[in-house]
Amino acid sequence: MSPGLYLIATPIGNARDITLRALDLLKAADVLAAEDTRSLRHLMDLHGIAVGDRPLLAYHEHNGARMRPRLLGEMAAGRAVLYASEAGTPMISDPGFDLARAAREAGHAVTSAPGASAVVTALTLGGLPTDRFFFAGFLPNAAGARKTALQALAGVEATLVFYESPRRLEAMLRNAAEMLGDREAAVCRELTKRFEEARRGTLSELAAHYAETPPKGEIVVLIAKGDSSSGNDFDLEREVTKALETMSVRDAADYVSARFGVKRRPVYQLAMRLSAETDE
Repeated sequence: MSPGLYLIATPIGNARDITLRALDLLKAADVLAAEDTRSLRHLMDLHGIAVGDRPLLAYHEHNGARMRPRLLGEMAAGRAVLYASEAGTPMISDPGFDLARAAREAGHAVTSAPGASAVVTALTLGGLPTDRFFFAGFLPNAAGARKTALQALAGVEATLVFYESPRRLEAMLRNAAEMLGDREAAVCRELTKRFEEARRGTLSELAAHYAETPPKGEIVVLIAKGDSSSGNDFDLEREVTKALETMSVRDAADYVSARFGVKRRPVYQLAMRLSAETDE
């Protein structure tokens, strides 16, 4: 192998979902780096590849600043360094981004051996349109910040893709229904594993299901793109009036502007006027 950085995709569940090229690189690399060294060692054991006397180094978000100089030094010394994320394709919600960028800036070759990806696997199973999609990664933990992030995505004309944890899934689905409207969605869970699931429904239906049946495992959420109607194609006053039946002026403005992709200020002003008229 020529000197440089080699990024390999690792299985997201089934250990056989690894490419022949990735196995070749695992055999031949001079230095091995991984987000989780135990996972990589186990994968290599399953496929009969010995680490031998080669360095097997941990590289993750907590030690990246300290470990990058070591790995860049190995490349500068003419060695082939392989990096593997814990599962899936490097750079997708993965700490390898800074390593790859630093390697390029230092003039080293960077190449990728493609393979498994939870995002793409979920899109193939979820049943929502795949002609355009937007990967948004993990949403914030706090409800307020999560709602703000969802509202910012309301106008995206593409299927939205998120990673989510089992303990936050119900809240995330409820928040998404509130901020985006009750869109069609899919929850893809434990992909390529024994208990793989791809469940379709509206956001509210899925939230109700997982409230009764708490999920386990790794989760990808797909949300259909919103109604692309402009303000002229729906009755704004009717929608605001309806929202005010159960929401404050501020929440109603946030909800309607996010759902229909219209500017918040005129919606808020309309909500203020309608609320005042109701109080008279």
